[in-house]
Amino acid sequence: MTTTQAVWGAEGFRGGIDVRVSLRADAGSGENTFDGAWYPRTHDLAVEVPELVAALDRRGVRVERFTYPLDPWLPAPRKLVVDGRVVRTGGFRSMDPGVVCLTWGGGNRVAHLLVVPPETDVITGVRALRLCTRRGLPRSPQMVLAAARSQPLPQVPDLPVVTRAV
Repeated sequence: MTTTQAVWGAEGFRGGIDVRVSLRADAGSGENTFDGAWYPRTHDLAVEVPELVAALDRRGVRVERFTYPLDPWLPAPRKLVVDGRVVRTGGFRSMDPGVVCLTWGGGNRVAHLLVVPPETDVITGVRALRLCTRRGLPRSPQMVLAAARSQPLPQVPDLPVVTRAV
């Protein structure tokens, strides 16, 4: 079997600055349905995962392995080198299409992140990111996204029209 690699350094991507991810403080403890949420911009893991890994590195989470469901994503390399270290990836048909899994701490810590599909509107996506940091969430990614969509959209008040006499 051939292994392809994608190498990402400081100049190869946005550096994780603009990554939309939420992670619970107790992520990886195994106590919650979801340990957070991730709202990628595309279905291209070769672009999205290095940015996610860089963002989590800054939070003290040194991801070693990233597993994902095969169907919703473009094919990804089996290894990604991000800032000089290797992150292994693996795709599985048996995984829920709305969840990805991160492993760190020598395999002792595992976090399940709800994936907000890239085509989701921004308001719903941000709501889902916030919902996934709370306890007592439904076990289904579809139900969490439905809850994020069910809240009414913020209303912007009409401003009075001011006309000036010329």
